[in-house]
Amino acid sequence: MLATACGSPGVPIPPSLELPRPVTDLHVFRKGDTVHLSWSAPTQTTEHRNLRKGGTTEICRAIATTLRSCGTPVAKVAFRPAPQSAGGTQATETYSDRLSPAAQAAPAAFITYAVNILNTYGRSAGLSNQVQVPAAPTLLPPGNFQVQLTADGVQISWDAVAAPQNPALRFFYRVYRRELGSNKDAIAGELPVAGQPTPGLVDHDFVWEKTYDYRLTVVTAVGTEDGTERQVEGDDTPVVEVIAHDVFPPATPVGLQAVFSGPGQKPFIDLSWKPNLEPDLAGYNVYRREEGGEWAKLHSDPTQSPAFRDSDVLAGHAYFYSVSAIDTRGNESPRSELASEAVP
Repeated sequence: MLATACGSPGVPIPPSLELPRPVTDLHVFRKGDTVHLSWSAPTQTTEHRNLRKGGTTEICRAIATTLRSCGTPVAKVAFRPAPQSAGGTQATETYSDRLSPAAQAAPAAFITYAVNILNTYGRSAGLSNQVQVPAAPTLLPPGNFQVQLTADGVQISWDAVAAPQNPALRFFYRVYRRELGSNKDAIAGELPVAGQPTPGLVDHDFVWEKTYDYRLTVVTAVGTEDGTERQVEGDDTPVVEVIAHDVFPPATPVGLQAVFSGPGQKPFIDLSWKPNLEPDLAGYNVYRREEGGEWAKLHSDPTQSPAFRDSDVLAGHAYFYSVSAIDTRGNESPRSELASEAVP
């Protein structure tokens, strides 16, 4: 009789050290005195096995130098392995680090971050990739941030802020505009902090009949040895919503003149005036009345050019004319000053 044995053939697999693979995609973003970190949670060990046990994530930080080891971490957070999704996406971990004034005391320095993943025995396979943010100070958002819609554009104003005098730093205001329903910001304008006792700007790059959110931040720009700049934004002002509904008419036409055609021709009166320069101008409306009569518009659609010929005139009659401008949204200007002419 042959003896039988149970178990799997082959070389025995040694027990796993359960060391999480180091993070390679750490990202940081600084806003004001807070640095926001994010990274993909590891799902495998250094032996390419699925990670089964949790551990601890150390948040590592150093000022004005790179990290050789984590040293004393800024914080420790619990780590639990999460399986990859069906599409291969790993879970994202986050942490927000609040900087003290002392950490922002060296304007030209940088702050280095890394994360260190420890297993349940407190062992690590090494630090993550290291990323840096400027250590320069940021300024508080200005007060009295106001946004007002006008015919000329969106007028934006705020109270001036005081910036520290440091040749290594440059401070400027940055206004953001975001269309309602979008997740993308556009820069509506920038203005240096220095020399602006009553700061403000006008945004012309919006689209009428849309809704926007505006906010402002003060940016600190730090010069580097290679001649470039690194920027860090302060906190934002409260958001102000603007509904860009155009209720603003064009300017009133000026320079209206009326001239009779002269003898020997079929009677008509030629009108001319100075053209309006609004980009959304749709044309002009021409109005006429006789002595003691009511005003009547002489055409159904706006005339495109700053001129009009009135051929519906009679001998022995005097006519009075006035012109208005109209835009593409139907806003009509006040009527111009009168011009008159008589037909002999």
